[in-house]
Amino acid sequence: MPDNKDVKCSGACADIAQFSFVMAFQPVVDVLARRIYAYEALVRGHEGQSAASVLAQVTEKNRYAFDQACRVKAIETAARLGLDRRLNINFMPNAVYHPEACLRLTLKVAQEHKFPLDLITFEFTEDEQIIDRAHLTSIIQTYKAHDFQTALDDFGAGYAGLSLLADFQPDTIKIDRCLVANVDIEKPRQAIIAGLLRTAEMLGIAVVAEGVERKEELDMLLKMGIHRFQGYLFARPSIERLIPDGEINWQVL
Repeated sequence: MPDNKDVKCSGACADIAQFSFVMAFQPVVDVLARRIYAYEALVRGHEGQSAASVLAQVTEKNRYAFDQACRVKAIETAARLGLDRRLNINFMPNAVYHPEACLRLTLKVAQEHKFPLDLITFEFTEDEQIIDRAHLTSIIQTYKAHDFQTALDDFGAGYAGLSLLADFQPDTIKIDRCLVANVDIEKPRQAIIAGLLRTAEMLGIAVVAEGVERKEELDMLLKMGIHRFQGYLFARPSIERLIPDGEINWQVL
């Protein structure tokens, strides 16, 4: 007989149709390979409205259903567009009641659309306050058991910082724009990012610098050893379209 968590997850799955949105995809580029490494799926309104306008619909009551709806829409759209790179999907740790039960719909949709599980990375943001770290550790362990990767998004902008890495290690950390901005001219940012890179190296964690908007920032980050980037300098999100390698602004390198 299912427990309360299974019932809660199953009931919320029936409510995902209440949300109406589309997915935009922003490339994560690998400048060493001169190739798009991954695409992050980002919610947008049907007429191009911002993510904030879509997120305004989310409440404590429907947060789990929204989280499930985002996963379904991201996988369905990526499969339809023929994505053959890594797909990054944002998820809300505090919306996951029981990791295994709440993955059922994700697994079902990926199987139906023949989308490889080992190409999916689940991103969780440091901006969301983690109420139960043991629960988050359980989520990550469950996802890894199903061949998913995990990434800690907006690193440096939120609640936990380095203490979160002490509890568990995602496959990737994405350094937030708040640290990337003006890194070329501000020594404190350079020192902090250098420390993050050393920590990531010791822990075997990959690093992406996100929110890169200026060539000077890119040049400094390249000099520091980062080679994966996401930001307007290379490409903006594109609604229901996968920007090809040839449209990336490689000229900035």
